[in-house]
Amino acid sequence: MHPIDFINEFYQHIIQRNIEQICAHYAEGENTYVFVEGPRLSTLGSSHILKGWNDFCNSDIHLREITWKEGPYFEISDSMAWVAGIIHLQILVKEKYFENTFRASFVLIKQNGSWKIKHEHVSAAHPDPYGIGDWLKKT
Repeated sequence: MHPIDFINEFYQHIIQRNIEQICAHYAEGENTYVFVEGPRLSTLGSSHILKGWNDFCNSDIHLREITWKEGPYFEISDSMAWVAGIIHLQILVKEKYFENTFRASFVLIKQNGSWKIKHEHVSAAHPDPYGIGDWLKKT
């Protein structure tokens, strides 16, 4: 399976709240590392990641759609790949519907012949992290 298809399949399992299949996408081991988009910042270890997804899927958060807004970009070698881009989420929490945009990147490894997530980073852009606006000069 191509790494982009692997991540798109992962996203569909999140939308379907299929905990077993979501968790099957992660590399086993206590050095699998995830940066989450919430206040917790990170989760280390597949056992903790699996608990996080179980709690997420049993929460009031329902992701209705996950689409690539930019990318996905990728690179593949024999045993490792990365996939990254900007994703757009349609979200329902209780009765409230809203949308949000995140950066998303994945480092994948081959584990038992299949791609698995070894590192995941999903984050929202901070509007002004250094207090000076965008430092990129307009030409």
